[in-house]
Amino acid sequence: MTGMLRPSLLPSRVFLLLPLLAVTLGACARPGIEGLQTYAYAGGQQQEGRIAYAQTPPAGGAYSPMWQKCAHYTAPVYDEYAVHSLERGALWIAYRPDLSAADLQALQALLARSAAPGDPEVRPLEVLLSPVPGLGTPLVATVWNAQLPLAGVNDARLKAFLDGRDRWPAAPEAALGCASGVTMTQ
Repeated sequence: MTGMLRPSLLPSRVFLLLPLLAVTLGACARPGIEGLQTYAYAGGQQQEGRIAYAQTPPAGGAYSPMWQKCAHYTAPVYDEYAVHSLERGALWIAYRPDLSAADLQALQALLARSAAPGDPEVRPLEVLLSPVPGLGTPLVATVWNAQLPLAGVNDARLKAFLDGRDRWPAAPEAALGCASGVTMTQ
């Protein structure tokens, strides 16, 4: 019986390892962001025409074969194009059309600082910024399969969401980006 634990010693040794296991698992855990909603859309579902979505703005699902170019728009974009941009790795910041000019400038400045992480291994952040009528909160930050309703530009969770981009759910076509695409608005 060389190399085997005697049954009488097994419970005490396991009991001694439990604190080490708890510390190890605690170190691996990443704190979540309060209010972050996640979904399980698979991707790859191209569809022509208008599409009904479960969220406003949508966080995934079927989408148009064309994608929205990542840029700042002053009019609402079509959800079907925007969802395809999400699948290509974009961040969509939707805002209420009545967001003040000062808040919009502050948001653009924050996004500009977050766009280039300084790490050559991290792809620059591509952002779709557009008004969306009927939002339940002033801002909603969305990536493929994750969405964060925000109380405003100064909501600390926005910076935490942007800083934690390495924890965003993987977008099915993230490497493709949205530097090009349609620029049509509603």
